[in-house]
Amino acid sequence: MTHTRYAFIKARWHADIVDQALIGFKQIIPSNQIDVFDVPGAFELPLLARRLAKSGQYDAIAAAAFVVDGGIYRHDFVAQAVVNGLMQAGLEADVPILSVSLTPHNFHDTEHHTSIYRQHFVLKGREAGEAALAFAKTLRSLAA
Repeated sequence: MTHTRYAFIKARWHADIVDQALIGFKQIIPSNQIDVFDVPGAFELPLLARRLAKSGQYDAIAAAAFVVDGGIYRHDFVAQAVVNGLMQAGLEADVPILSVSLTPHNFHDTEHHTSIYRQHFVLKGREAGEAALAFAKTLRSLAA
């Protein structure tokens, strides 16, 4: 079996929440197979994802961010641009890029909401890990 590598990119806005996705990802994929990268915010995810995908070093890439409504109605545009950019990067590089980028409708910076989303990001990280493994297996079987 070939030794597989995965990249995990995480945005630093709301890092206390976003970092939980990496914890979930590592519950599925061994840490020694994951390279971790940080970017300032969600908007920077697609560019780095595309560069990493084009490097040929990774079987799949996960990108995590938490895009919240800051009161200026910018979050919808950012979230859409990020998801579209990640999809485009994966298609261009022919490498699966998995989005763990969430945009809640109602997030309040309270302990209650933070706790809910921290738990949710662990789950989403696990789901991304499972998808990365499944996708890598499928692509290997197609190459055989």
